[in-house]
Amino acid sequence: MVEETHLSVNHLIYPLFLVKGKGIQQAIASLPKNYRWSLDLLLFEIESSMKLGLNKFVLFPAVEDHLKDTMASYSYAEDNFYLTAIRTIKERFPELALMSDVAMDPYSSDGHDGLVENGAILNDETLPVLAKMSIAQAQAGIDIIGPSDMMDGRIGYLRKALDAEGFTDVSIMAYTAKYASAFYGPFRDALNSAPKSGDKKTYQMNPANRKEALLEAQLDSDEGADFMMVKPALAYLDVISLLKESSSIPITAYNVSGECAMVYAAAEKKWINYEAVVAEILLSIRRAGADGILTYFAKDFAAFSKV
Repeated sequence: MVEETHLSVNHLIYPLFLVKGKGIQQAIASLPKNYRWSLDLLLFEIESSMKLGLNKFVLFPAVEDHLKDTMASYSYAEDNFYLTAIRTIKERFPELALMSDVAMDPYSSDGHDGLVENGAILNDETLPVLAKMSIAQAQAGIDIIGPSDMMDGRIGYLRKALDAEGFTDVSIMAYTAKYASAFYGPFRDALNSAPKSGDKKTYQMNPANRKEALLEAQLDSDEGADFMMVKPALAYLDVISLLKESSSIPITAYNVSGECAMVYAAAEKKWINYEAVVAEILLSIRRAGADGILTYFAKDFAAFSKV
């Protein structure tokens, strides 16, 4: 009766990795319990997850190197397997909410979220590429686009581009406070999307900065974001709390790959109780103020909370 914070599968968004092909379920060495799925097997994974009560998923593409170029042109190509997957998933499971990833790095031969010229990231020149990507995803049937690129002004640019094409109902989950974190390693392994040179510190946030998140949040809110995300979650619980207290827009948090990988490793050594630690971590993110949590623990939590 007096419990202050409640956690259920309704608060969780399950990240899934997609590869081109058939019959593929590739283990990710640095992220146990997670796989790169071909679409045919991914459909079974989604169906089994929905039976546990999960109904929100975010899809990330692992793109082969020969499909990448400096302009990320495959991201909006008609034969893009990611767009095909969105269409198929929404046709098979129209009731689920499907979120995308909008950034150049999965498709870029440079491995950066924006266009690169002489080692510099070109912010404004990247926006039209992101818009083409977003429109292609909306045409495929995506419910929520997730701009993870951290280019300035991209929320307003994408909102106008989507609205101009008639996709006023497609929501935007802005990666508002995405920090230049050391916790992204397993994710980059999963997608083979690490930068080929340099790092992402010129467009991701400095981990030392808290107030800067308020500036980013105000900009994203003014530009039309429907949700605002903090990434990573565990090392930035104070930022989640700050944005929740200062904004009327729903706040989400990404319990990222490195955070989850540490728990998998410790549980394998039997140093911790896996189920209890997962539940406590997710509860802490909720207690900090997150309305939704993207987490690789989603299916496991759904399974053991259902018993």
